[in-house]
Amino acid sequence: MPEEMGAAPEGGVRPLASALKTLALLDHLSHSRRPVRLSVLSRELGAGRATIYQRLVTLMAAGWVEQTAEGAFRLTLRAARLSQAATEQAGLGDRTLSVLETLCAGTGEAASLAVLEDGVPRIVQRVEPSGVLRVEMRVGAAMDLEGTASGRVLLAFLDPDRARRLAPDLDPAILEEVRRTGHSISSGRSIEGIRAAAVPVFGHDGACAAALSLVAPAQRFAPDGWIQPLRAAARRLRAILEGRPA
Repeated sequence: MPEEMGAAPEGGVRPLASALKTLALLDHLSHSRRPVRLSVLSRELGAGRATIYQRLVTLMAAGWVEQTAEGAFRLTLRAARLSQAATEQAGLGDRTLSVLETLCAGTGEAASLAVLEDGVPRIVQRVEPSGVLRVEMRVGAAMDLEGTASGRVLLAFLDPDRARRLAPDLDPAILEEVRRTGHSISSGRSIEGIRAAAVPVFGHDGACAAALSLVAPAQRFAPDGWIQPLRAAARRLRAILEGRPA
């Protein structure tokens, strides 16, 4: 018996209703900042637990969803990879790069954009100045979570419980100061002779999507002149994430 189908579009081919409902569940999970339990999903979506669970099993088999040790459900990083591909196809990568290039040119220092991947800050975009003293860190490089400016920004705007699990030895007062001031300064211990300052880049949902930083050899470290350019660049990046003119 043919699978239930929705209304036919203009082309005459009907979308699969079951696929649409499964994708709707995937979309629903994307709006939650924490893993969600089956009972909550059932209530929020107005469907039986068995039905919702079958859709979750389908998404888990496809690699889009995973179940935590506590029994809740969350998106996997496959969604992040798809998001990255979508932004590149939409030309967002080039637009992001131009913001970092402007920031680098205006300050004379290396500009980086980092996101949290599997609990580790990872550089997704970077621009280096054409100077003699350079900080060699490539796109894709992982950074220290507790000591780097970007790591502290990404931690500060996480759910507090998750932040504590990821960085149990970091003084909570440091993260509170990052939230209060809206920027972070590196400890200076992660990479000898290198210092950095970073600010959050917020997405359309108000959550911190990335950390934008300027980094330089310690002898050129001048955060007082970096914070305002960083914040201006972060506002441009947020506009891009929201689909507005930067």
